[in-house]
Amino acid sequence: MTLELGCLKLLYMLRYGQTIWHAALVSAAFVCTLAVPAQGQVGEGGQVELGISGVYTVFDKSLDLNNKAGAGGRLGFFFSRVFALEVNGDYTVTQSKTTNDQVSLTRIAADFVAYGHIAPWNAVYLGVGYERQYYRDAMNVDEGAGNIIVGDRISLGGRAALRLEGRGSFAPAGTLRTVNLSASAGISIFAFGGPPRDRDLDAVPDQHDSCPGTPQGVIVDAQGCPVDSDRDGVFDGPDACPGTPLGAAVDEQGCPSDDDVDGVFNGIDMCAETPYGATVDETGCPTDTDSDGVFDGVDQCPETPLGAEVDASGCPTDADNDGVFDGLDQCPDTPMGVAVDEFGCPTDDDQDGVLNADDQCPDTPPNTEVDARGCAVVHDTDGDGVADPSDRCPNTAPGHPVDAVGCPVLFVIAGGQFVTQQGERGPLILRGVNFETSRSRLTQDSYAILDLVAESLLGYPDVVLEVAGHTDATGSAAINNPLSLNRARAVMAYLARAGVPLEHMEARGYGSSEPIATNATREGRGQNRRVELRVIEGGN
Repeated sequence: MTLELGCLKLLYMLRYGQTIWHAALVSAAFVCTLAVPAQGQVGEGGQVELGISGVYTVFDKSLDLNNKAGAGGRLGFFFSRVFALEVNGDYTVTQSKTTNDQVSLTRIAADFVAYGHIAPWNAVYLGVGYERQYYRDAMNVDEGAGNIIVGDRISLGGRAALRLEGRGSFAPAGTLRTVNLSASAGISIFAFGGPPRDRDLDAVPDQHDSCPGTPQGVIVDAQGCPVDSDRDGVFDGPDACPGTPLGAAVDEQGCPSDDDVDGVFNGIDMCAETPYGATVDETGCPTDTDSDGVFDGVDQCPETPLGAEVDASGCPTDADNDGVFDGLDQCPDTPMGVAVDEFGCPTDDDQDGVLNADDQCPDTPPNTEVDARGCAVVHDTDGDGVADPSDRCPNTAPGHPVDAVGCPVLFVIAGGQFVTQQGERGPLILRGVNFETSRSRLTQDSYAILDLVAESLLGYPDVVLEVAGHTDATGSAAINNPLSLNRARAVMAYLARAGVPLEHMEARGYGSSEPIATNATREGRGQNRRVELRVIEGGN
């Protein structure tokens, strides 16, 4: 039976009971309305129960008595939370329905009761026992009867409880042979025994509880005071995030917030408005490893050189496309394609007044008169098309074909080797085939030489060649090796366009590993910067 049903029964008794008992029933009903589900200290082993109640009795029809309300009391002893022995009695004054004579009934009963706990604050019970019934005034009868009781005990907190009970009294073998039914509602007080009182239900008895008003569900210490392990202002128990770092701001559930989503909680975050995606340190402030003004995490070019200007993504800009970043470029308006030094300024290695980008003769000796191409203004004494300073055969007969150095054509292939007109055997050094400084782009004066080489190679369709690129020792192997390979590829591509089958050639770069002259002089370095043709197979 629930608290609500018990109260309904009590109100029914109030409606139909005699006026003489209204006061007791009203008091019980008032307590019922104030009762709240709470862990009572009632019905424990060793406790003694004292109670009063209002009783409403429905008499057996054979007695011809009016149903009336009365009052009663109870004394009980609990062997345990489940079993108890009770002695109770009640007194009711009624009248004969026929003669209207007064009849009083006194009942004294002893019952053995078993309790079933359906909630911490509520227990239903069933009891059996024996009672004596004393009818007086217009009747004078003593009657023994068995009884059965069914009830509901509702804790009112502390050591008080509300009792709602129904009773059947059976006297089948007595003088009257009656069956009386009654209902009662009353208040009981429990003395002795039971657990110490704990009004805030924190498992610390009130007498030892230094914080008696602790909210329900909060974890407390031995003194009954709330615990806040992470010191975030939300007590353990309700705290959904009990491991919050010290100083972090939390919501009402005790969980930290992170408004800028940088992984550092509000309260600890010293830079609370960090842009989304930026990498932060332990204080929540964004980092900028390359000091370019764009935070790590957002910076798409995190290794920008110090001092370089960057765009919104943190990548350096180069307005004149010379390979030197703005901010570091001391000559920011360099024309497109002009070679520059590390400061972004155009270079003129041979100091002939023609910038490297336009200088087709980048190794002109000092103080040499040059033309617009940066090449020395010279004469061609034998009229073979090779300027005298480069002409190794300055007296070639008029009209005789010559190679790039002014010597009569060029070579034959015999025994798997190149044989020049001068009788040189082995790899064919493509003298006069030059490249732009530090690049693999052929200079225009190389084209005529390569055309002659290609024309000569067409007479050897079965020859397979290696095009070998070489550099001087200036610079590191990491630069020279790929540069020599790219120059060999450039020559191979040109020969292929001139008709030499591409599948009969392969390019290799040797960097500075195979010098043919000293690298200690400008002339020696010039000889070492070369491309050679080597016979791999054929030409026998």
